Amino acid sequence: MGRPATRPAKLRDGFYIEVRNKGAKSGIKIRRDDRNAMLDAVTEYRRIKEITILGESKNDKWLEKPKEAV
Repeated sequence: MGRPATRPAKLRDGFYIEVRNKGAKSGIKIRRDDRNAMLDAVTEYRRIKEITILGESKNDKWLEKPKEAV
C-alpha cells in the first residue's frame, strides 16, 4: 500500500455541480463541458437529490460563482 496523496486533485475545465442524497453531509462533484449540459443535469437530478451549483472551473481556478443555490 502506498502513501496517501498530500495535495488535492486538480479540477478539469468545465462547469461543476455537487449532488448529494437528501440529508447527507457530503456528495459528489459532476462536471459538464458547457452551461446548458450542466443545467440539464440539474433538472435531471433535482427530483431525488440535493443540488449545489459550484460554478465554472478553468485552469484549476473558479471563474464564476453561482448566483443562487438550487
